[in-house]
Formats: sequence, structure tokens, C-alpha cells
Amino acid sequence: MLSEYVDNGHLSGLVSLVSRGGETRVEVLGNTAFDGPPMQRDSLFRVASFTKPIVAAAAMILVDELRLSMDARVDTLLPELAGIRVLRSPDGPVDDTVPVERPITLRDLLTFRQGLGETDHPGIRQREEELELRTFGPPVPRTPLEPDEWMRRFAKLPLQYQPGQRWMYSTGSHLLGVLIARATAQPLEVFLRERLFGPLGMRDTGFTASDPTRLTTAYVGDDLLDPATQSQWLEPPSFPDASGGLISTADDFHAFARMLLAGGDGILSPAVVAEMTTDHLTAGQRTAAADYLGPDTGWGYGLSVSADRYGWAGGLGTLWSTTPADQTISILLTQRALWTWPEELFAEASSPAW
Repeated sequence: MLSEYVDNGHLSGLVSLVSRGGETRVEVLGNTAFDGPPMQRDSLFRVASFTKPIVAAAAMILVDELRLSMDARVDTLLPELAGIRVLRSPDGPVDDTVPVERPITLRDLLTFRQGLGETDHPGIRQREEELELRTFGPPVPRTPLEPDEWMRRFAKLPLQYQPGQRWMYSTGSHLLGVLIARATAQPLEVFLRERLFGPLGMRDTGFTASDPTRLTTAYVGDDLLDPATQSQWLEPPSFPDASGGLISTADDFHAFARMLLAGGDGILSPAVVAEMTTDHLTAGQRTAAADYLGPDTGWGYGLSVSADRYGWAGGLGTLWSTTPADQTISILLTQRALWTWPEELFAEASSPAW
């Protein structure tokens, strides 16, 4: 099924991995670019929103250690948010605002109920452009802003909804990355490497390509997005994008997925993993998010949750699903942006059978 889409030119290549009960099967097809060398099992992909559950897990390490509290206000570490205001009406004028009814909490960031995210509100989008903020979408080009300056500008935006009111993708992860760095007094990638990537053997995961010779080329449809030889991921970012900025491999992400499936495996407590992989949305919030998450699907911490599985997708061409009942992990890495996939490929690759 997968090879058909490489043979017909929809995909230049892919790596797929499925594991169950201690057995792992990997398929490597095609090339790292349409005009590039053969794909390898350890080829490097821009895993985009696979970054979200990883950063959520990093935050939960701090919760396990009582260094962060789920319902404590985050503006103690993100003081830029202390005076943030909310639109009087979600579709009203951008300058018609009221105070927040309560502060934003860590739980809000993890469940994407911080009050602002991907929006079609013209006033907010215009203000984002004026502030040169990029709060959604493939990070190409990356923002040149350092985290402190990014936060200063972000605080000039109003929230569209009161904290806790509505699920909005995916600004919570951006804020979460800054929060972790400030809570640990370390750059985000240093903390991720010390507490997740190192212990799990994820040697190729980071915000910069570990080996430029193994980096794939990214496409939006047939158009070049980020060539491997001139990739922006060859240099460290000014703003480590905790929403979608990581590079990884199939085996590296499999190590992370196995850790969750094993109940934390010494990295996280089983109770924290259960909380991460439980739907926290209300019925009304699920209904409002259905166009984005899909029917009968909710949100845990950095990942989607349905009746029998959890996982998420990366907009630059990646899919992940874990089915706890039969201990199955499925990972598919491609270089073609998901929104440009043929509809039948997305349906097949995200089906329960896969």
C-alpha cells in the first residue's frame, strides 16, 4: 500500500515502523529527495507536531518532581502574561477587551485551553503580522526572535477566549517550551537531552540535524519547502519551537512511544502517563474541535485521544498512533506536508488497519 505512493511519485520516500509485543517491523522506501540518495532507516525527518507530546512529557517530568504544579498560575515564570487581556467577544474588535477571569495554568497549556491559538480572527492575525510573530504552521522561515523577545511580543496579543474555555491549537506548546526553560534555568534542548533524549537513547532527536548527510528534503506537494543541503535545521534556532521544531528518526520516536506505552519506564510515573493519554476536553470542547481533531476524538497532553488509541500527526508529513489494548505502535515518516497528501493516502495511512 505504501510503496504505491512512492512508485507513482506522490512521495519521494518514507520510513514506516510498526511494533507489537516486542516485535518491530520497519519498511524503508524511496529516496530522501526526489533527486536524492536512497532513504535509510535512520534518515532524519522534520517531525513537526510530534514535538508536542515530547515537550508535554518534559513538563510532566517537572510535575512528577513537584517543580511545577498543574493548576498553579504560569505567569510566575511567564510574567509577560500577567496583564494579558481577553476579547470581550471572540469575534469582536481586537481592542475591545476585558480582564482574564483567572490566570492561565500549566493544565491550560497542556490541554491547549490557554485562550489563544490558530485563529481566523482577522484582527488577531493582523496584529501577529505586525509583531512578526509566527504562532502556527511549519516554521519556515524560523522566527529570528529569542524566547524573551518572543514572549514580550506575544503578550501584546489579546486572548480570544477566557482560559479553560475552548481548545485552540497550538500556542500552548510554544508557551510551554519557554516555561520549561525558565523553570529549569536551562535551554529547552539541554533539558530535553538530559532528561528524555539521553535516557531513551534518542541520539538523533533535537532542534538541529545531528548528521546533515542523513537529512531528508521537505516538500509541500511537489514544491520544495526546505532542501536538505540548505536546510534551516542545519543551524540552531533562535527560538526552540516546542510546537513543531524537532528533527528525529523512526527509531528515536519509537523509543519515546514505547516509554509512554510502558507507563513511563522510569522517566515518568504511571499516573502521569495515564493523565497524559486521557481525554481532558468537555463534550462541548470536543464538538468545537471536531473539525480539527476528528469525530469522537479528544485531547490529552500534547496528543489526541480516542476510545482505543492515542497519538498525533506532524504537518510536514508524519503520523503516529498507539493502541494500548494490543500494545501496537505505528509510525509513518514522510517528507510531504500532510495537507497536500492525496485524500486516499491519508485515509489509508490513518485507518485502524494501519
